[in-house]
Amino acid sequence: MAKRVKPPKTAAVRLLDKHRIPFTVWLYDYVDNGGAERAWTELGLAEESVIKTLVMETDNGTPLLILMHGNKKVSTKELARELGCKSIEPCSSERVLKLTGYQIGGTSPFGTRHQLTVYAEQSIHDLDEIFINGGHRGFLVGISTEDMERVLNPIYVNVSL
Repeated sequence: MAKRVKPPKTAAVRLLDKHRIPFTVWLYDYVDNGGAERAWTELGLAEESVIKTLVMETDNGTPLLILMHGNKKVSTKELARELGCKSIEPCSSERVLKLTGYQIGGTSPFGTRHQLTVYAEQSIHDLDEIFINGGHRGFLVGISTEDMERVLNPIYVNVSL
């Protein structure tokens, strides 16, 4: 009988439990600057199903989350255009920690310290299941896209490169 792996008790896990969202636990050896590629390679997942959570802010300082396929990049120019602002930049690691309570490399869209608007690449909606950070480096949760949408209520955009 396989041993059931207990997830780290992060704010993300507590939020998913609170909403009774079923999820699977995916642990891997985190490496600085390994990115989503490290996760999908080590875990044998489809690269487009591993979703990264990026914290950015508009030119007027409004923070936001953007969910993107691990094998794609965000066109900040296109995202700014879709949001009707001049520019969008990634937040510093200090600002990410302050806004979300998570470190870069372990940022989850679930259970953030501050309520942030969540944007997601439109093609994520087409996936049945995604693998997204569970609030700790080296820890992904597998969750249905439908459940992710129910909890986060993302605004879909077309901003991938």
